[in-house]
Amino acid sequence: MIKGQKAGSEPIAVDLVEGKTYAWCACGKSKNQPFCDGSHKSSEFNPVIYKAEETKKAFLCACKQTNNRPFCDGSHSK
Repeated sequence: MIKGQKAGSEPIAVDLVEGKTYAWCACGKSKNQPFCDGSHKSSEFNPVIYKAEETKKAFLCACKQTNNRPFCDGSHSK
């Protein structure tokens, strides 16, 4: 799996809403981190589409090195 460029060094806390679909930026170029804004166009990247199973606070990856996309797995500290 090709991983995107680093967009930050810490996870981004977001409030997910049950049933809502989110598009997580996988390329690292979005100006709307951690979400996709279409900056990946003409690259090998596509956003990761995620549908929230419950309403909760979640920590989404900003370093783009996670193996648990779109969630932070601590890769930024390794």
